[in-house]
Amino acid sequence: MNPDYDVIIAGGGMAGLITAASVAHYSNQRARVLVVDRNPAAEPGKKTRNGWTCGDAVSRNSLSYLASNLGIQYGRPEVEHDVKGIYVYSPDHKTKVLFEGEGHLLNRKLAPRRQVKDAQKLGVEFMWGATAERLLAEDGSIAGITGRDSEGEPFRANAKAVIDATGSSSVLRRFLPIESYIEREIDMDDIEATGRYILEFDRGAEDETYFTPEYCLIHLDQYIAAAGYAWVFPKGQNKVNIGLGVSKSGLDRRNRRFNKQDNLQNLIDEYVKANPVIKNPRLAHGEADEENAKGNWQVPVRRQNDCMVANGFAVVGDAAWLPRPLDAGGIGPSIYASVILGKVVAAALEANDTGQESLWGYNVEYMKTHGFQMASFEVLRRYLQTLTNEQINYGMKHFLSEEDIQAITDRKHPDFNRTQFFNPAMWFRVLGDLNLARGLRYTAKKSQTLVTHNLEYPESPGRFAAWRDHLRAELRETVEKFKPLDALQ
Repeated sequence: MNPDYDVIIAGGGMAGLITAASVAHYSNQRARVLVVDRNPAAEPGKKTRNGWTCGDAVSRNSLSYLASNLGIQYGRPEVEHDVKGIYVYSPDHKTKVLFEGEGHLLNRKLAPRRQVKDAQKLGVEFMWGATAERLLAEDGSIAGITGRDSEGEPFRANAKAVIDATGSSSVLRRFLPIESYIEREIDMDDIEATGRYILEFDRGAEDETYFTPEYCLIHLDQYIAAAGYAWVFPKGQNKVNIGLGVSKSGLDRRNRRFNKQDNLQNLIDEYVKANPVIKNPRLAHGEADEENAKGNWQVPVRRQNDCMVANGFAVVGDAAWLPRPLDAGGIGPSIYASVILGKVVAAALEANDTGQESLWGYNVEYMKTHGFQMASFEVLRRYLQTLTNEQINYGMKHFLSEEDIQAITDRKHPDFNRTQFFNPAMWFRVLGDLNLARGLRYTAKKSQTLVTHNLEYPESPGRFAAWRDHLRAELRETVEKFKPLDALQ
């Protein structure tokens, strides 16, 4: 029996739509591609009833990668604002590090509309208002999906490959009905609750550590954003995406320490109120922000799924746990992964083989292009959760060299060479917080080990189990070493 489609993509968010366009592009529009999405056609990409909740930031390099590979170039109005980079600030606002180069703030409500048009031009079909509920399996391979259409009626569609882009808590991944190396469940400590406002405001005090239209700002602060971070991302001279992310366990520990009962929304409101630049804040209005000015979301903050393919199946976007562990940024990783996945799937269709081995190149190319750093960033995230604000202040002030800052700017793990005892000029500062220096050195060495290991990702499934077991052993050591901070100071 001939399948109904070559590829079915469950989920029409950022990753799903780019993957659809990529399959169509690399197959020279010969592949029949269907996107199944729960939203109505008038609201593509909507994440929850609260809207299109996102930090909205993406690097220029990521959009350039999309343009150079698929010929898709974004502009106004889906690109709302341009920035020169991201500054990460210490809790006392006295030390800053440039985290990345030039970038953009998207309007996440308008961007999916543009993406849908791009995909439709390439022949991609859509089923709106439909829910993908279950994967169909045949002879050890995924062969389609079942679900309910916009009228609530059951439907069934067959395909040579199904791509899951339904988000971090994906039912399709969790109940994958065939044997696979794909991890189905994520540890709750690797999930952060995030929330944000899109606000218009009057300018109060001038303080670039709290707001500047030229840079995105990230604030590390264990009191206001326990085991996470807070952000101020400009969307204009008097408009901002402002919010924060916390881990549930980190927030629980913080509340116990300070005898508080704060929740995510309390903390966001406190963060906005404490910003001296933002005066008379009000929810952004106008059609471009309607139903999207306030919202919250759950974001995975670990390395990507160690294996992202199975026979006839692949995961992408949050369903593959792609957001970066340090800043929960998911747009950039999803762009890289979606383009790569589409190319690999198109080649598999051309070869008439969508088995695990034919799709394996997605794992390999993504790891070598973008994913090789993520396990090391996961380790650094775990270490930061053990530090007090005072230690973060001290470390950023005394232990970050120009080389470390450049590495961070390039999204590489810093070496923290200033923490080494063979540097006599740093002995006094190292002794000022010896445990901090040792912890930073440990994370740097572990990072080098993990990057080397990830760049040796197996070219075929046969060596994967041994590679995975070694990775897990390395990471298990860091989990045992870096116990979360219970007593913030």
